[in-house]
Amino acid sequence: MKLLPVRRLVPAQPPTGQTLGRGADFALVVLVFLGIGWAIDRWLGTWPGFAIGMVIFSVVGQFVKMYYEYTASMERLEAERRERAATRTAARPTTVAVDDDRTSA
Repeated sequence: MKLLPVRRLVPAQPPTGQTLGRGADFALVVLVFLGIGWAIDRWLGTWPGFAIGMVIFSVVGQFVKMYYEYTASMERLEAERRERAATRTAARPTTVAVDDDRTSA
């Protein structure tokens, strides 16, 4: 007989659209930098040097930006978790040890 874990209900949260926004931001920044590189290459006649360089620069910049955003988000979530744990510990009732030296008479 296979025992399955008890299902816990997860509170529904409205979708924030962060993933779609980040993807669109990434793509648009790369396209803008590609356009800038294309314009520089056309002006200097060095096709495709600057276009490739600007795309690489934008992709590296986007990954660095995502790393810092992720790190800041994780630090914020860890601080919230520590705060909840401290609140839970402070709200817990304290137990007092009682020395019971009663003798039967």
